[in-house]
Amino acid sequence: MTTDRSMQEVHWAKTKSLMIRTLIIWFVFAFLVHWFADSLNGSEIFGFPLGFYMAAQGSLIAFVVLIFWFVRAQNKIDVECGMSEED
Repeated sequence: MTTDRSMQEVHWAKTKSLMIRTLIIWFVFAFLVHWFADSLNGSEIFGFPLGFYMAAQGSLIAFVVLIFWFVRAQNKIDVECGMSEED
């Protein structure tokens, strides 16, 4: 697998951008939702306070979805830049 230097730089720039976006989304669901759980408890979802639901269930669901989204987006970047495992 040989790629030129410019394609490697494009690949790294896109990968770094994806990583930053992923970490921001992770931070929101790992910390911000929990910090504001008390104010979220004013609303209810399925009979549970929204803050409790987001802390106990919503964050976990968001993390699983985030993993699948990240893998799919990274694979797309790898294919675009000619660095996928199939190449």
